[in-house]
Amino acid sequence: MSFREIKPEDLSMNPFTKIGKEWLLITAGNEEKCNTMTASWGSMGVMWGKNAVTVYIRPQRYTKEFVDRDDTFTVSVLGETYRKALNYCGTVSGRGIDKMKEAGLTPYYVDGTAGIGEADLIMVCKKMYHDTIKPECFDEAANDGKWYPEKDYHTMYIAEIIKVLVKES
Repeated sequence: MSFREIKPEDLSMNPFTKIGKEWLLITAGNEEKCNTMTASWGSMGVMWGKNAVTVYIRPQRYTKEFVDRDDTFTVSVLGETYRKALNYCGTVSGRGIDKMKEAGLTPYYVDGTAGIGEADLIMVCKKMYHDTIKPECFDEAANDGKWYPEKDYHTMYIAEIIKVLVKES
C-alpha cells in the first residue's frame, strides 16, 4: 500500500462514472476503531472557494456515527475487482463485526482518519457543512416517496478535499 499525493485539480476521473456506477467507500474513524460504507450518491466540485465533495448518509448507517464525531473522513475509489467488497460494505453493518476484514479490505490511516488500503484513490475530506434532507424542500415531490418510503432522510455532508492520494504503480 503505497500512495503519492496529487493536487485535486490533477484528478482525471469522471465523477458520474466513479460515484454512480463504480461506487465509493466513505470511511471514518481512527486506529482504535473505524468503519466504512458504500456510497453511490455524491458530487464533486467547488464550494465556498474550496475543492469539495458532497456525500449523503442515512441515519441508521453505523459509519454516520464516525463521520458525525470526527472532523475528517475519507472517500476511497476502488477498482472493479473489488465489486464484491463494495456490495458487502453496502449491505452489512460494521456495528457488530469487523466489516473491513470480512470484506477483505485493509484500513489505511492518514491524517488522523482512515481510508481503504486497496483503493486506487483516497480523498481526505474535512467537513464544512451538513444538514438533513427535509421533505418540505423537495421541488420534485415524487422523489420523497420514491427514495424515502421509510422517511429515513440522508444527512448531506459538504467537505473540503484536503488531500488526494493515488496508488503508486
